[in-house]
Amino acid sequence: MDVEIRHLRAFAAVARHRSFSRAAQELSITQPALSRTVAQLEATLGVRLLVRTSRRVEPTDAGTEFLQRAERVLASFDHALTVVRRLGVLRLGFSWLLPAPWAQRTIKDFESGTGASVTLTRTDDPLEALHRRTVDIAVVRGDVAGPEPLPTVRLFEEARFVVCSRESPLASRSHLDWDEVRHWRLIVNTVSGTTGPWSWPEASRPQDIVETANYDEWVETVAADRGVGVVPETARHRSPHPALRFVALTNAPPVPVSLVYLPDGPRALIRRFVDASLASVDS
Repeated sequence: MDVEIRHLRAFAAVARHRSFSRAAQELSITQPALSRTVAQLEATLGVRLLVRTSRRVEPTDAGTEFLQRAERVLASFDHALTVVRRLGVLRLGFSWLLPAPWAQRTIKDFESGTGASVTLTRTDDPLEALHRRTVDIAVVRGDVAGPEPLPTVRLFEEARFVVCSRESPLASRSHLDWDEVRHWRLIVNTVSGTTGPWSWPEASRPQDIVETANYDEWVETVAADRGVGVVPETARHRSPHPALRFVALTNAPPVPVSLVYLPDGPRALIRRFVDASLASVDS
């Protein structure tokens, strides 16, 4: 049997602690499993490395010599892992306004836990960016639809708000019902928007529609009082535009927020980012 890194870690932990129980706690394995691993190492080398008594565990002369060399090997191996992980980059695509504080917390935890870094890429169509492979994973609002199903992880939902110009008659309202929106001219971002005529049953859809091609065009069209828009709650907290007013929507379906990625992307980094994302949602 070949000597593996796990054998070196097991032996070094026992030799440092002079205890199988404390070493097992450090390595988060059971004491019997640790004992078997050390025994495998000794059998492979054909040398007794540790002397076990009822009270203590001591390295033999050979064990003391081997410990010094094993720790140098482990330090070099761990350094190599750290260097390589720091070279790892995960490209995160989004269309506009990443949800806060979820995004900041997730990125911080992911980078500190992996040593890799996250590159943020704003794109009008995150799903198209995935297929072009300019991003590895994307934050997508609304229903995820495309010519082929992609791995999707639903994170949470955001409430919807109506956005209007401060000059609009709607600006003085405290709230608006979802069913009332169809009576107003609706400004729609056709590329990355989360609300459009498709958001209502066909019989009760808004009929007066103004289409825009991106978030900036949408914002300025609403600010110019050409109609109203509907956005997730994140925009209410983070939009700095002085000409806009946000009005609460009642009975509106929430906007789902999901992570979407290609199945053949950097799997290890994607898995760790998804884990960090779900942990941030739960915290």
